[in-house]
Amino acid sequence: MKRLLAASLFLISVPLLAFARQGSGEIQTIKVQGNVYLLTGAGSNIAVQIGDTGVLVVDTGRAEIADKVVAAIRRLSDKPIQYIVNTHMHADHTGGNDTIRKAGLTYVGANITGNLTDAGVGAQIYAHDNVLKRMSAPTGVQAAAPFGSWPTETYLSDRKQMFFNNEPIEIIHQPAAHTDGDSIVFFRRSDVVVAGDIYDTTSYPFIDLERGGSIQGEIEALNNLLELAIPGYQDEGGTYVIPGNGFISDRPDLLEYRDMVTIIRDRIQAAIKKGMTLEQVKAAGLTKDYDNRYSSKSGSSATAATFVEAIYKSLTPKR
Repeated sequence: MKRLLAASLFLISVPLLAFARQGSGEIQTIKVQGNVYLLTGAGSNIAVQIGDTGVLVVDTGRAEIADKVVAAIRRLSDKPIQYIVNTHMHADHTGGNDTIRKAGLTYVGANITGNLTDAGVGAQIYAHDNVLKRMSAPTGVQAAAPFGSWPTETYLSDRKQMFFNNEPIEIIHQPAAHTDGDSIVFFRRSDVVVAGDIYDTTSYPFIDLERGGSIQGEIEALNNLLELAIPGYQDEGGTYVIPGNGFISDRPDLLEYRDMVTIIRDRIQAAIKKGMTLEQVKAAGLTKDYDNRYSSKSGSSATAATFVEAIYKSLTPKR
């Protein structure tokens, strides 16, 4: 009862119930905390950091809704959109890259007073180098995404650090999690973490094996998110986490999700040790107690069956 009451108070303090249906074309804006806002309705969650220097956008939604996303950003700030950060390469998170990039500016110099000068057309797009590799292609091969959507700046190490709008920002690579190019974005002053599709309150995680994802890396990434998130009073509030889809969360929400993923992984691992085939594991109903909450009713990437299959194949790569 205490947990339910606290959760109810949390929902009242942050208007989570005002979300537009993802992909509906109706863009809604919610202030998370600090300088960070959430845009919903574009196919995936979009985070926007605003300040006197300009605007930074994390993920851009689907291509066909990008103009509405730009309009929503302009209602928050008339400052230049200078940076876009992609948490991974999937089109529901990168489809709006080109449109939003063209709506922005890149500053490449400063004068003697320290004021930014020499503005160029287009914002910079940051992502891990594996995102660029997945979106582009070798000569003679069809690229997975249009050229204008590709990252313009990539990083190869475990993290990239920025200072923008008087706030330290960390872009932290999560190898072999939901994909091999996942990044989480930590706004340190605002105390907000953007998780991308590593964390999704509406469904089981999509482990994209074809693009380097794995169940072990997914759980490690969730553990890394938990290390960044600090709970507030009575375990509510504190650090807020923006998932790839769904509602703004705090550490207890994230902990519940991590435990669910780990429990299902352990069940399937035990079944594999018993010599069960994939079809036998699917028929065993090992996710049944979580399916009403997390199994997608539409689409193939987030159903219980696809989640079980991805875990099984991730744990048995040679079978």
